[in-house]
This record gives sequence, C-alpha cells and structure tokens, in this order.
Amino acid sequence: MTDENKWRRLVADDPGHSRRYIQRFRDLAAGGMDLGGEARMIDAMVGRRARILDAGCGTGRVGGFLLDAGHEVVGVDLDPELIAHARAGHPGGEWLVGDLAELDVPGDFDAIVCAGNVMTFVAPSTRVEILRRLGGCLRAEARLAVGFGAKRGYAFEAFLSDAGTAGLTAEILFSTWDLRPFTPRSDFLVALLERA
Repeated sequence: MTDENKWRRLVADDPGHSRRYIQRFRDLAAGGMDLGGEARMIDAMVGRRARILDAGCGTGRVGGFLLDAGHEVVGVDLDPELIAHARAGHPGGEWLVGDLAELDVPGDFDAIVCAGNVMTFVAPSTRVEILRRLGGCLRAEARLAVGFGAKRGYAFEAFLSDAGTAGLTAEILFSTWDLRPFTPRSDFLVALLERA
C-alpha cells in the first residue's frame, strides 16, 4: 500500500473526477435518495445552534443539512472544486480548502463529523495525526463521529487502535448512521469518539 492521499491520486489521474463526484450526488438527490442520515445523527447529538466541524466536507452535503437545521458549520476539504460547490450551495457556512493532516481551525466544536469514507482516503501515515487534531478541536464532552466502510484499506480494529493512540476513546459503535448496532460482521463502522 502506498502512503499517499487517495483522493489526491484520483484527481491527479483523472482531472474530471471531482465534477463526476458532484454530479453523482446531484443525481442521487434528484432520484429521491435520502442523503441526510449522517447529518440527522449529528443534529440529534447536539443542542440548538451548535458549532460543528464537517471534516472532509466534500460538497457540503452533511454540513448544508446542519446549516439548515440552524447550526454554525465549518467545513474543511482538500479539493478546491468540492469546496467551491459547497460555498455556492450553502453560503451560510464557512468552507475551507485544507488538509485534515494540517488542520488549524480556530475555536472548538460541539461536534465533529467525518463521513463519506474520508478516513480511508487520507495517507495512512497521517491517520493518527488527523485523529489527534480532530480530537483537539472538541469541546469538553463533545464527540467526533467517524464513519467508513470495510474493505477500503483501513481495518476497523486498526482505526480504533489509531484513535486510542490519538488520545480518543470509543464511546459507542454503530454499523450505520441510523444507529444500528455494530457487530463483528458489520461492513460499515460509525464510531462516536470522545477525548480520553
């Protein structure tokens, strides 16, 4: 396995990748697909007008829902094309181009969401540092929600070990964003993490 950011590699190999990604989610929304599950979970975890970080925000799909629910949202993604789409579609948020491995966002957050398999795209050598930086942005008793699928090059056990190394502990694990219990056979993990 190479130690590189997989998203950067995809875009470098195929400059149209980001545009197709944007179009894919437009098509899913137009077809009636429910794209708000992650955001509904985060919304249920926080009080009204919470400050939320959307880490690896992409097009602002999750953060936009949270903005509409009345929260203050900061989104960070390394793809400028996705950030431009987020800014155009959700002008009430703060959308920043940046690498999560170098995250330097002022202030702290009531919740952080890292959805869309983001942690499977980052360079493996940056995983612990990203988790450490995200954990450092949490207010007392706030949670970081991370979700990604199996067989994407990041074993769930390795992720939980990395979280521990980064000073985080798993409060609870789910197998979906709609709160189904996690089992050893689950093919998706949603981990609610808090500072140890």
